[in-house]
Amino acid sequence: MFYFGADYYPEHWPEERWDEDARLMTQAGFNLVRLAEFAWSKMEPNDGEFEFDWLDRAISVLSSHGIQVILGTPTASPPPWLMAKQRDLFLVEQNGVRLTYGLRREYCPNNPLYYRHTEHIVTKMADHYKDNPAIIGWQIDNEFGDRCYCDICKTEFHKWLQMRYKTLDTLNEKWGTVFWSHIYTDWSQIPVPLSTIRSQNPGLGLDYRRFMSDTYRNYQKFQIDIIRHYCPDHLITHNLMGFSYNQLNYFDTTTDIDVVSWDNYPRTQWSMRSEVDPVKTALNADAMRGLKKKNFWVMEQQSGGGGWEYVAVPPKPGEIRLWTYQSIAHGADAVIYFRWRTSRVGTEQYWQGILEHHGIPGRRYEEVSHIGKELQRIGNKITGSQVKPRIAIMQSYDTRFAFQVQPNNPRFGYEKHIQDVYEGFYSNNIPVDIVSEKDPLSGYRVVIVPAMYILTEETASNLEKFAAEGGIVVFTPRTGVKDESNTVVNMKLPGLVARMAGIEIEEYISMPIDSDNHVRFGHPDLEDEFPTSIWADVIEPKEARVVAWHSQDFYAEKPAATINNFGNGKVIYLGIMGDKAYYNAIARWISGQARIKPLIELPQGVEASERWHGEKRLLFILNHHSTAKEITLNSSFIDLLSGKFLSGRISIGAFDVLILTDVEKPKT
Repeated sequence: MFYFGADYYPEHWPEERWDEDARLMTQAGFNLVRLAEFAWSKMEPNDGEFEFDWLDRAISVLSSHGIQVILGTPTASPPPWLMAKQRDLFLVEQNGVRLTYGLRREYCPNNPLYYRHTEHIVTKMADHYKDNPAIIGWQIDNEFGDRCYCDICKTEFHKWLQMRYKTLDTLNEKWGTVFWSHIYTDWSQIPVPLSTIRSQNPGLGLDYRRFMSDTYRNYQKFQIDIIRHYCPDHLITHNLMGFSYNQLNYFDTTTDIDVVSWDNYPRTQWSMRSEVDPVKTALNADAMRGLKKKNFWVMEQQSGGGGWEYVAVPPKPGEIRLWTYQSIAHGADAVIYFRWRTSRVGTEQYWQGILEHHGIPGRRYEEVSHIGKELQRIGNKITGSQVKPRIAIMQSYDTRFAFQVQPNNPRFGYEKHIQDVYEGFYSNNIPVDIVSEKDPLSGYRVVIVPAMYILTEETASNLEKFAAEGGIVVFTPRTGVKDESNTVVNMKLPGLVARMAGIEIEEYISMPIDSDNHVRFGHPDLEDEFPTSIWADVIEPKEARVVAWHSQDFYAEKPAATINNFGNGKVIYLGIMGDKAYYNAIARWISGQARIKPLIELPQGVEASERWHGEKRLLFILNHHSTAKEITLNSSFIDLLSGKFLSGRISIGAFDVLILTDVEKPKT
């Protein structure tokens, strides 16, 4: 079953309205809603006094209309009576300022009292709803991730460090605390990296980020264990915030849940542009799919302008449908819109839902209903089909955290660098997976390794094995610089992968913000010259063959990119960072080296993606333009959405979508 629905807040509306809401949901094709993730004070109005009658009635109304429920544990928004108990329940920000009551996510994730009250509410909910047939699963909390720097977290950090390093001698050695006379003689001396420390010890900065990521995983696991005890057959998820969110190690965070879900907002109050960048949304979806190597849910799909203090740009007609099918094209097996109806009260009065404040169906409801009718017809043909790229981009949260401590260059951003690499393949309609440095690599033909700053022996060995067995590995600058402790390696770069790359870095240049360079390629499959910026590696080839040279400055004519045969495979080292045209060309070249063709040639801004049911594929074509575009199909197809036979040159409308199946050839 394809799950389709909305995030619903019955507690915000008169009870006599609930049946009408459920009727309109059913009319729109909904079969699932999320409830109660911000309703703690409604379910426990006073300490130890639990009231679920109102929620029981709401679930009963929804169930009578054939709608199932995901329940949210309400711990992201604690009730006032709890937070009034003691001051250290509140999170302390990196500047040392303790939050106060009035928003959400104010809590310290290590506070013992908060744990106890979490146990109370989650236990009561799980026990109460364990046998309710309308409940199919649970969302833990909501959008984890704010780091806390309070004294409780400091004490827990010291325990975490003792578990990791065992002795202070080991920690002092790994962190290099001899520098600036920071040798610790007692665990209690170790600070948390407040912003009052103007420049953090790199080992301390990295480890605190690891610790806080582990903290949220532990807090999530605490709730999961309670729910599994009472509701062993229920699905458990947590709503993540996509690739761009960099406060938690999402590979670790999702280990304990059953399915990844995430919140997809292509345009909100924080992004007030008229046009949406479809590359970011595609990367978000592919990264979420990569966390557990299986399809995901969208727990919050944008259904209107997203605003708090500002009123955001609303979706244009057709964009909600386009964004929905883009999520599906990249692996969504459920789409839940945020939110059902725009709230008349509270901070999110201008975060538009499917219905406006007045609750009367309008343009957005009609568009969502149209999608619902389509999915009722074709949903079973989509659910369970898989995205199967042959190219992977490897990302590392340790590297993300390390670059947060030391960005290396004012213009460099690790996430932006990965997006630049990703966009080259996206623009050529070549699907990719986003994988971790610990993932097995069998099944791929190419693995791109952008700026793997923290590089372990295990990762290097994994990549060597992949290349030796016939794969293509591609490295970019700032690879192999640091070990697991965020200490610079005692060898020439790219460190542990220098041998497989067949090179050494003679010199690396952090390029000035007011002066760029160019790279000149000497390869028949690449154009002559591209502009470069941010970083330049001057390469000393050992076994590798040079394919590009820097064009200007004191390192002009020095090698900038190489390719090396390694076992049965190849290793490419790209010692430069470039523009869109550069990454576009590199993606085509690398794909050609691996004999991987684009899914279809399309104009820029028209996206292709595919999902597979065994040997049968679904080819999604998505037009991200506000005008119709002419495209040429490379085969004959049936469009699942319209039922039409399509071939040759056709027009795809503004923000329109095609879901194409190959026309089966008659058997002879």
